[in-house]
Amino acid sequence: MKISVIGAGNVGASTAHYLGMKGFAKEVVLVDIVEGVPQGKALDVWESQPVNLQSTFVHGTNGYDETADSDIIVMTAGVPRKPGMSRDDLLAVNTKIVKECAAAYSAKSPNAIVIVVSNPLDIMTYVTLKVTGFPTHKIMGMAGILDTARYRSFIGMELGVSVEDIAALVLGGHGDTMVPLPRLTTVGGVPLTEMMAQDKIDAIVQRTRGGGGEIVKLLGYSAYYAPAAGVVQMCEAIAQDKNRILPCACWLTGEYGTEGIFLGVPAMLGKNGVEKVLEVQLNDEEKAMMANTVEHVRKVQAEGEALM
Repeated sequence: MKISVIGAGNVGASTAHYLGMKGFAKEVVLVDIVEGVPQGKALDVWESQPVNLQSTFVHGTNGYDETADSDIIVMTAGVPRKPGMSRDDLLAVNTKIVKECAAAYSAKSPNAIVIVVSNPLDIMTYVTLKVTGFPTHKIMGMAGILDTARYRSFIGMELGVSVEDIAALVLGGHGDTMVPLPRLTTVGGVPLTEMMAQDKIDAIVQRTRGGGGEIVKLLGYSAYYAPAAGVVQMCEAIAQDKNRILPCACWLTGEYGTEGIFLGVPAMLGKNGVEKVLEVQLNDEEKAMMANTVEHVRKVQAEGEALM
């Protein structure tokens, strides 16, 4: 299993680090245009492998020749958010970056599965599809895992329970219109609605929607540890053909009453990428929220197409 990570910034470097610690890949290639940065960060990760008791070879490059025949491409390159910015504010500059990178890595690895992290996530995944021409089941976005992890973290903090026992799902676009589903959230098998007052649930839902912005406000730039962890969970499910059910941005062909966009939904991930999209029966309120997030994604996608 060979995995190439495009972009050696905070998310990309953290992804390479986590991949090295996990050890399920034989080789990890870290790519960036800044000379010395991917080489130095990759060497640092590689030198940690004796401590990790893993043998994944991690190395860096400024070009794409070394990425040839990758099984998985992780796309993290792009301009990160800054205080006061929404993910959509990055549309123009990151469309250009994602287009250039996608054309380069797809030529070297025409059979790869691609996981997109660059923002605005749903639209950059769409740009990747258009540029690479890859089958839709081989292209997906990492967002749902991150959004769900934040949601579970906040619930665990409020209830004082282990996040391991919290099962939850967040659907929709990666942004302020995302759709957390308290009705389907459980804590040790007990419905969340039986353990927490509605006003506290509403507050957690709102904090989840603004989770990325909260970190940007504190740090001055985008989150990276949690996004990288989400990427690696997806890579592991694919590399080890686990058929795990994980929330990802997938191409819809009629599921949830919509088609022609990437949207966060529960999906089965295995050796072929997205093996199956699972549909959840939504109530009227949840359907309305899904309609809202679909409308927003379509709007930004149309703006992205105009830039291509």
